[in-house]
Amino acid sequence: MGIKIYNTMTRSKEEFVPLKPGEVSMYVCGPTVYNYIHIGNARTFISFDTIRKYFEYRGYKVNYIQNFTDIDDKMIKRANEDGISVKELGDKFIGEYFKDADALGLKRATVHPRATELIDDIIDFIKDLENKGYAYNINGDVYFDTTKFKDYGKLSNQRIDDLEAGARIDINETKHNPMDFALWKGQKPGEPGWESPWGVGRPGWHIECSVMATKFLGETIDIHGGGSDLIFPHHENEVAQSEARSGKPFARYWMHTAFLNINNQKMSKSLNNFFTTREVLQKYDPEVIRFFMLSGHYRTPLNFSPDLLEQAKSGLERFYNSIHNLEYLLKGAKDKDMSDTERELYDRIDTYEDKFIEAMDDDFNTADAISVIFDLVKDVNTNLNADSPKVLVQKALKKIRDLGKPLTLLQKSTMGKLDDEVQKLIEKRQEARKEKNWALADKVRDELKAKGIELQDTPQGVKWRKI
Repeated sequence: MGIKIYNTMTRSKEEFVPLKPGEVSMYVCGPTVYNYIHIGNARTFISFDTIRKYFEYRGYKVNYIQNFTDIDDKMIKRANEDGISVKELGDKFIGEYFKDADALGLKRATVHPRATELIDDIIDFIKDLENKGYAYNINGDVYFDTTKFKDYGKLSNQRIDDLEAGARIDINETKHNPMDFALWKGQKPGEPGWESPWGVGRPGWHIECSVMATKFLGETIDIHGGGSDLIFPHHENEVAQSEARSGKPFARYWMHTAFLNINNQKMSKSLNNFFTTREVLQKYDPEVIRFFMLSGHYRTPLNFSPDLLEQAKSGLERFYNSIHNLEYLLKGAKDKDMSDTERELYDRIDTYEDKFIEAMDDDFNTADAISVIFDLVKDVNTNLNADSPKVLVQKALKKIRDLGKPLTLLQKSTMGKLDDEVQKLIEKRQEARKEKNWALADKVRDELKAKGIELQDTPQGVKWRKI
């Protein structure tokens, strides 16, 4: 059996069969760059980064596109408030996005296109829709006619009649039907604009993703992803305009991450529970945030709170304590033959990889995959000691690292190299302990802790690790 994906379009798990053997084409909606990304964005980006890396772990080549929306109403409003151009605002917050993304261990996309870089492509796409009878122009505003696309509503599983019943037409809006959406917006005072066949204006929001996905990945792609808040109307509109233009299925698998709640409430500025990723990164190690996000399945709503982050921090520390013990054992481990019991453990270690793959193949169940690594850690903690053969200790440490890699977890060393000052302090404390000068020994231990070095006294001698 191969990888199974829950497809929002069909509302069922399906075996993943790529368009091209051994390759995955993947488009994930990126941020609108008018502010720092919030912690809910971070969940989506971490989830799809992990999915991409797991495909690579399984031997696929992944062509991964993530866009930047750098022109829309929010961008224009913020730029005007700040007294800068929309481009300057976009440049600033794209830079800030990359700082947060790099800290969280997100791998750069194959291409990070910007909407404003593809205006000519967007215009050509809209012209095609107009020529096919799917778009109409009213005084420089171009709309997609949803009544012409018979499958409108199929992604969100809603009938167009039901959607229209709940929609409203804004004052001064002249579109034919309530559900029709803007492909091109005529320029208003104080807005940037580009020349087009319909006059000076700018693209609508939905059109950019269809243009970028088809430009860089083709008319039909393997996977389209984003947060579940994008299913309607954004992704529904992408389906309509893309398939109306090409006559082909747009994406074969639609994937959506569930909401991140804050203290069991939906995150919103009005509730004063809105956190940027930057704010959370100032309080918590990026790996703790990543571990927390992956501790739940991407399609299950996740509750975010300081208490739960502290639990994640403790859980990650348990993994790193095991890594530290193995690194310490490795320093003194000897090459020698394994006993039958040790040979059994050596072979058993490989079975954890099989279980890890089984969990991740089932719609990228990172929660179960982390549980498998935890079981591996428990097994080696129980059965390895200072007398264990070097080859066995090496294998245990490598397997923990290998299984953590597609999750971008557990890759740090707890040992590293000590500078001379720290080494001398450790020796000073050892001398104080020999002389039973416990006050001095405790004082030096505190000095070391302030420098990020934690000591542990064991029957085999003093151990240290970076904290």
